Parts: sequence; structure tokens; C-alpha cells
Amino acid sequence: MAELLDFQARVVSRSQVLDHGLSGNAVSRRAKSGNWQRLQRGTYATFSGVPPREACLWAAVLRAGPGAVLSHETAAEVHGLADKPSKVIHVTVAANLDPARYGKIPGVVIHRSRRVVRQELPPWQLPRTPVAETVLDLVAASASFDDAYAWVSRATGRRLVSAGMIKEAMAARKRMRWREWLTDALDDVAGGVMFPLELRYVRDVERAHGLPAARRQARRELAGGVRYLDNFYDAYRLCVELDGRSSHPPEQKWQDADRDNDNLFAGDVQTLRFGARDVTVRRCARAGQLAAALMRRGWDGAGLRACGARCQVTACNSPGSAEVPRILRSS
Repeated sequence: MAELLDFQARVVSRSQVLDHGLSGNAVSRRAKSGNWQRLQRGTYATFSGVPPREACLWAAVLRAGPGAVLSHETAAEVHGLADKPSKVIHVTVAANLDPARYGKIPGVVIHRSRRVVRQELPPWQLPRTPVAETVLDLVAASASFDDAYAWVSRATGRRLVSAGMIKEAMAARKRMRWREWLTDALDDVAGGVMFPLELRYVRDVERAHGLPAARRQARRELAGGVRYLDNFYDAYRLCVELDGRSSHPPEQKWQDADRDNDNLFAGDVQTLRFGARDVTVRRCARAGQLAAALMRRGWDGAGLRACGARCQVTACNSPGSAEVPRILRSS
């Protein structure tokens, strides 16, 4: 019993207590005296005072019953994928369990699944879904693909999981929201695309308009030390940096300026900086400007194309011509 309590942050369920030889009356006496406190129905903290977060999580899992695991935002919290506690505790249970078994649990959201995957952990760690499964659960619950990709990029950027592990977990699911987009996005992650802003740049600016493929997160040794460039067109000495709060927070402004200067002085590398509007509502105009910059530095324009009927970019040159693309006003 003492070992069990140590494992579970001093939290225990009534059934566990009875299994270890303590009577129901003994549990009631401890709760009435204030030595123990009830956290959930049939779940007790064997101490007084404010319970810590870990104790609350154990209480939720024990209340949900055998086989229950922390999932979604709460699993992300425990894995270090989320930076703050989830507002409610998310727990996943098997779909074939009778809902009346656990009913409504205060402060807890119950997810029912035909396929509950539990990370293999020692008994003193909170049961949870593996990182890859957690990411896919969060992807499925996201309001937009940008939000979904943010979870993928955060998990891979923090080296909690690889793109290959997420792909493997996705293959085991019969139903998966945004499966085709997510498959392509995971290929981009493996290629160095780290943030939602970078994904939009690659997909909607570069590929959609037939621009050359840049090298992602390109490592360069400059006077100021080793620098990593978001998108580096080596052959044309051109760099495109993407400025968003997730990838370039405000406090990094002067570091970015130093890097741009080092790039210029070290090898005549021109840097263009795009923000969120540049890769969304202004993507066609920015694609045309980027194409012009690349052509001035030697690109022949082969493959340049409009991304749709209303696209602002049109190639007024043939491959090999010295002319640059024309930017048209949208109708």
C-alpha cells in the first residue's frame, strides 16, 4: 500500500484500498477526520491541504477506471508538448465501456475510442497516450489545418517525436482528419519545415508558383557564429526569412538583423523577410517579387506559373530569357 501511494502521488481509489485489506469504514473515518480528502468519487488524496496538479491527474485517471489514459491537451502537458496545464483534464477510455460506469466527472472530459493506445511506462508515471498518438488526437480536434500543423511542428521541433513516428501512428488509424495534407506536411517536416508559417510559404508561395526549392533550416558559418536560415537558395545567394511570433519572437529582432548583415557581408546574400500576410493574402504578389529577385541572380524562370485563374503572377518570359515576371493587379 505504501509503495502504491508513492507511485500515485499519494492518491488512491476506494477499490485499491479494499484490495489492500483496508475496510470501507476505515476509508470513511479517514475522510471524515480530514486526514484524507475526496478528489473524485471513490478517489482519495491521503493527505490534507491543496492537492498538487499530479495528484489531480491521478484522481481523474483512477476515477475513469482501469485502462484509462490521459490524452489530448493533458497528455501534451505531461509530455512537455504544451507549456501550461490544460483547462480541463482529458482522459480517453475504451469505447465499449458502459458510460454509466464513470458518468460525468467534474473537471474531466472523457473521450471514447475503439483504439486506446497506452505508452509503456513504469507504474509510478501517469498513464498517457504516446506522443505521436497525442499529436494525432490534437490534430483531429484542431479548428484549422494551421492549428493542427502547429502541434506537429512543436512536437518535432522539441524532439519529442519524429515525423516518421507520427506517420506510423497515422497509418494505424482507419480514420484520420486531413490525412493527405498531413502526410505531405510530415514530408516537409522531415525536410526541415518547422513552423506553420514556413509550411504556408513552401506550399502556397514556392511550390504553387513553380519557384525553385530552397534548402530549409540551412546551416551557415558566419562571423557572428553558426546561423540557420529558414529558406536558402544557395545557387542564387538569396535567403527568405519568415517572421512570425512562434518562430521569430519580438525579442529576437536584433539577432535577426545581425544575421542579415552577416549574410550580406560574408557572401553578398540578399535577405527577404515575409510575414503572415505575405504567405496568405499577398502570396501571389510576393511570389512574383521573389521570382524577380531570383532571376536577377541567375534563375532562368523555368517552371514559373500562376497558381490559379486569379493569380497575380504571370511569366512574360520564356525559359532562358533575361526578362522578369510581370505582377498584375487582381481583377
